[in-house]
Amino acid sequence: MNFMLISLEELYWSTRYLNKETGWDLGSISTPLKQYLDQILNFQLSILVPGAGNGHEASYAFQIGFENLHILDISPVPLGEFLLANPDFPKSQCHHENFFAHDGQYDLILEQTFFCALPPEMRSQYAAKMHALLKPGGKLVGVLFNRDFQLQGPPFGGSESEYLGYFQGLFHVLKMEACKNSIPARQGSEFFFVLQKPQ
Repeated sequence: MNFMLISLEELYWSTRYLNKETGWDLGSISTPLKQYLDQILNFQLSILVPGAGNGHEASYAFQIGFENLHILDISPVPLGEFLLANPDFPKSQCHHENFFAHDGQYDLILEQTFFCALPPEMRSQYAAKMHALLKPGGKLVGVLFNRDFQLQGPPFGGSESEYLGYFQGLFHVLKMEACKNSIPARQGSEFFFVLQKPQ
């Protein structure tokens, strides 16, 4: 894994991790994604967790038997912490990389606080890149903020109509609804969504 500095964006996020300015980090897998993973029976799925940070979703998925699992982050700091906490995780499946430069094909991509970290002007690029990384029939699953923020982000919020504008032309929207199992601090402020790339 290449830990060379790749951009000022990397420096920004690495500095936040080093200074423990990680208010988005729940310290464990989010309930919506845990419950989604728990109902999957095919442990051979190829999975990507982009903007993985400390990788709580990836740690859980790996522990319950998903081995074809890849994590990606622009900062080497959380990736290093993840590998220390998960010494059996294959280093070749840990990508220190800009998401938009990543190549691969996945059955499932998990979204947890990555979309909201990107400047809103990059959201169309995000949707297009997710479409490119998914296999036909593959799914993008996760949570998005159902609110705006008073302070300049990240995080950046949004609305259902805005999100659908990015995704509807590329994916079948299987679900986009108020999240019923958010943690208490985020109750009423998240959507749970499932998008599927057409076959």
